[in-house]
Amino acid sequence: MKATYSILLGFCLACTASTIGCQKPVEKLQPAELIAWCIVPFDSLDRSPAERMAMLKDLGLKRYAYDWRTKHLDTMAEELRTAKEAGIEVSAVWLWIDDDEDTLDSLSANNRRMLKILKDSGLKTDIWVSFHEGFFKKVHRTARVALGSKMIGQIADQAEAMGCRLALYNHGDWFGDPLNQIAIIDKLNRDIGLIYNFHHAHDQLDGYPDLMKKIQPYLWVVNLNGMVPAGPKIMPIGSGTKEEGMVQTLIDLGYDGDFGILGHVEEADVHRILDANLKGPSNLNLSN
Repeated sequence: MKATYSILLGFCLACTASTIGCQKPVEKLQPAELIAWCIVPFDSLDRSPAERMAMLKDLGLKRYAYDWRTKHLDTMAEELRTAKEAGIEVSAVWLWIDDDEDTLDSLSANNRRMLKILKDSGLKTDIWVSFHEGFFKKVHRTARVALGSKMIGQIADQAEAMGCRLALYNHGDWFGDPLNQIAIIDKLNRDIGLIYNFHHAHDQLDGYPDLMKKIQPYLWVVNLNGMVPAGPKIMPIGSGTKEEGMVQTLIDLGYDGDFGILGHVEEADVHRILDANLKGPSNLNLSN
């Protein structure tokens, strides 16, 4: 039976502890459970760490993933301290592998610096890793799983030494194909998850239900976005034609991981973008 988001919320909150499983899809779409993503470099106001925590609190958000550029490393330690003091969970930290600065022998200076700051902070969190398309173009397609496994295995070693977990992030191209990511994880046979992003999935819409059946056991976080087949890439949740069915597919498959929302708009006040995406789930007609 179809029900609006608000009706579903009232029903599921009335569930007893013995039926708490029915709460998960709805509760994970509530502001306090959502993970805000792409909010540090995508902010026309270039907020300080303290200003960012105040913004998240104002929106009712309690969790975010830390995306950064080189200039943000100067304030990363302050950011992690400020988040802890504000009671905001840093659910993940971004790690981007470049095609010429990062190699099997050594990560880039910026990535080494980021990992040291993370280690020194004592924060136990997830690390979301993705690759520049050129990294895998250096080798033949038949050798890419082996190359990815070596690189991911080395990063996973560092993450585990810090008490952190590693997850693979679909950003497009060869590594952005979740089936290739699963091949890497299976080869390593380690506890590594997937972060699936609607805004990087426009070329996967036709086969989406079958794809989700294959990758759902690996999924830790799904970052939501308004979706129409021809784009644009970034749209508010609830303004597209496909995201409702995509979320419903996840619910039907028993997905119990987290959901994220984007602040991913160039030269915009990220508060405004997040606010629009927080309102989006109420426009999704979902059923349990």
